[in-house]
Amino acid sequence: MGTISENFSYREFEASETARRHGIMNVITTVQVRDSVKSLVEEVLQPLRDAWGKPLAINSGYRSQELNRAVGGVPDSQHLKGEAADVACSDPYALARLACDLNLPYDQMILYPTFVHFSHRLAGEQRRQILYNRTYQGKRV
Repeated sequence: MGTISENFSYREFEASETARRHGIMNVITTVQVRDSVKSLVEEVLQPLRDAWGKPLAINSGYRSQELNRAVGGVPDSQHLKGEAADVACSDPYALARLACDLNLPYDQMILYPTFVHFSHRLAGEQRRQILYNRTYQGKRV
């Protein structure tokens, strides 16, 4: 698999320092996961990147079951389905505010101190939940 959009590729959704350190294979192996990642990028991340005007780095995209366990992810994480990505940024509030201002179709947006988790369901209604990790101390959207 290769390019998804102008600024995102499947490779960055599979990349994981934790997987590399632990020798975990973290490769998208199903059409449904591939389609979920593509939808997340096309519907949420690329429009956000276009409006943000500078690169957005994916900290964590797709996770295999083994990788999800290694990072302490919840058993039903949307990362397992390719429906979620953690986007690194210096100002999570500004990125989240922009996503709201653009009225992007996210399912969940969770603010952390150094990144924002965005998810987008491939099928079904987007819940548009805004949540805050317990370690996040910044402004609220």
